[in-house]
Formats: sequence, structure tokens, C-alpha cells
Amino acid sequence: MKIKKYTELNRKTVDEFRTAEKFPLVVVLDNVRSMHNVGSVFRTADAFLVSGIRLCGYTPRPPHRDIHKTALGATETVNWQYAAKTIDAVQELKDEGYRIFAVEQVENSVPLQEFSFEKDEKLAVIFGNEVTGIDPEVLRLCDGSLEIPQFGMKHSLNISVAAGIVLWEIVHKFL
Repeated sequence: MKIKKYTELNRKTVDEFRTAEKFPLVVVLDNVRSMHNVGSVFRTADAFLVSGIRLCGYTPRPPHRDIHKTALGATETVNWQYAAKTIDAVQELKDEGYRIFAVEQVENSVPLQEFSFEKDEKLAVIFGNEVTGIDPEVLRLCDGSLEIPQFGMKHSLNISVAAGIVLWEIVHKFL
């Protein structure tokens, strides 16, 4: 088995990425504090051709070297916007026809593998602060909550890991 060369990966150029049809999926980061998490989410959003990212509250924003360190250029491809208040970004997405889902461990959350939707739906997923999670006011605006099943001693995953799992699970259902 040999590792593929970069030229064999059929990667899009920046221009091709910008004009490519994206999955109707937006990531919302609610007061995420780690620049490394933000950069990793950008990189994952690029990998899965999501429509964009909303950076909210005190979530760090590009340009910053610590975000770029993990994003590896994805801040140049993935569309992003900033909102001072997460609740405003979520309301704007709702007004644009998005169904909003928290990625959070709450009552009546849906196990991720059981989540279903129509392929023509526009979806947004919210990831919250690494310690306190998603703001309760924001949770009230959500159409539901998704939970990643976990079986070990720990009850949470790093946001960058959770984003990879959630985005893949949703995107592969669009295919």
C-alpha cells in the first residue's frame, strides 16, 4: 500500500472550492474559546464542503496565527461570518429557512446515528463552549438536539473531534 501523492487526491483549488456547490449545512460556534478548535472546525468544514461557519460571541476569528496553524488555509475557502450574539446568528439562520440543532447532551436529544432529515433541508449545527456548552437561551431556539453516543468513562469530546463526527454523519446522509 502506498500513500497517494497530493496530485492524486483531486483536491479543489481555492477558486474551485469557492464556486463549488456546498452542502446546505452551517456550523455555529457559540463562545468557543480555543483557537485550535476554531481552526480545526474550519479545516473540517472545508473537507466536507459545508456552506459556512458562524463565529459567535468571544469565539476567536481569523486572521490569527493559532487559528491558521490548524486550519491550514481553510479560513481562505470556508465562508464565515461573525455575530456578537449567538442568538442573533441563530435567529438569522432560522429566518433563512434553516433547521437548527444543538450538539449537546440534553433531555430528548437524538442519538446522532438516528438523526434523519430531508435532503433538500437546510441545517445548522451548534457547538458550544468547551466548559459550559451551549447557552440556554440559544438552546430554546433550537429545533432539536443531537448527541454523539459515548461508551467510556468520559462524557464529552473535544469540539474539533465532535465536529468531525457530526459533520461526516450529516454530510454522508446528503450523499
